[in-house]
Amino acid sequence: MGIAFFAGGCFWGIEAGFQKVPGVINTKVGYMGGHTIEPTYQEVCSDTTGHAETIALEYDDTAITYRKLLEIFFSLHNPTEVNRQGPDVGSQYRSVIFYTSPEQKEEAEMFIAEMNQSGRYHAAIATEVVPAETFWPAEEYHQSYFLKIGQRYGRSLF
Repeated sequence: MGIAFFAGGCFWGIEAGFQKVPGVINTKVGYMGGHTIEPTYQEVCSDTTGHAETIALEYDDTAITYRKLLEIFFSLHNPTEVNRQGPDVGSQYRSVIFYTSPEQKEEAEMFIAEMNQSGRYHAAIATEVVPAETFWPAEEYHQSYFLKIGQRYGRSLF
């Protein structure tokens, strides 16, 4: 069993992109990387808490690799944008990989180096790779948001 934390724009879309992935057991959206305790959505959106909208993934590491999770994460957002994703602007929308082990850190850094060298993107990857901190779950109405309202988000991966 593994856990991974990713931030890459609005957490609704990142969560929706991972919910149908075989090997992903559970998802939860919330906040990480800031300096306040138990932040609310309104506080995070004020761009004063330092938190990023983050998804926590529980996954079966015998069914899916951390590298595959990285590939999916990078396909769900533009990792070259700084403090924004599309029309969503603010540090809460920054691209971050919050690692939970030295192995995750190494894998993430190697993956980013490969992506930078591949020429796939028009600019350098801006995704931060930082240690995971306290994950503060978002309010219940944010959890599985697109499943609740019945809309698709972004492009299909499969």
